Amino acid sequence: MLISIKNLNKTYIMGAEIVEALKTVSLDIAKNEYVALMGPSGSGKSTLMNLLGCLDSPTSGEYWLNGTEVSTMDDGELAEVRNKEIGFVFQTFNLMPRLSALENVALPLVYAGIGREERLAKARKVLESVGLGDRVNHKPNELSGGQRQRVAVARALVNDPAIILADEPTGNLDSKTSYEIMGLFEQIHKAGNTVILVTHEHDIALHAHRVVRLRDGLIESDQLNDNIVSVTNIPAPVEE
Repeated sequence: MLISIKNLNKTYIMGAEIVEALKTVSLDIAKNEYVALMGPSGSGKSTLMNLLGCLDSPTSGEYWLNGTEVSTMDDGELAEVRNKEIGFVFQTFNLMPRLSALENVALPLVYAGIGREERLAKARKVLESVGLGDRVNHKPNELSGGQRQRVAVARALVNDPAIILADEPTGNLDSKTSYEIMGLFEQIHKAGNTVILVTHEHDIALHAHRVVRLRDGLIESDQLNDNIVSVTNIPAPVEE
């Protein structure tokens, strides 16, 4: 099992108030699954995403990633796991404005200690795979929202991670561009990656093969999606 969490709990102390953002959640995700985490604001989906992405540590419970228990690791160890095992795609792109697309994509390889020539060659190859081979020297402000998200996806892929974790990846995009980005995630999944998509949008969640719904810090339902929306079999939205 790629991901196995058991009785995971995250509690925050805010002044005199104790907030249980996540309450004894257990979940298994196999390699090459495509899972959507859904739920309203305050449901615990963002907290669960932060724990799955090793951006935070649980208050109690176990989290096993690729056979290693990460729930007991310190911040330095978690940072190492993040860089090796997880590729992140955020709603706000999180690109460095002064760096080119190529340099932005190569950035995780700097932290991995890979030499300049090798990392730029690898970054170029990944940018080509997401359809941006002709935009490698453009800076983020010279790219459209969809192109910026493609750069962010390429950056997430460059380290060959076990998991692609996408947090509301279409939240800042119009319907046509959202459709293109979901097509890209479809390709990534077909290529063998495990994709975990965090969204509050029902139509975006339907691209995933399994939908896990959270409410009040608990898993409300965990079901296979019998009506998978595939970009290959629906027409593209028309720009008005």
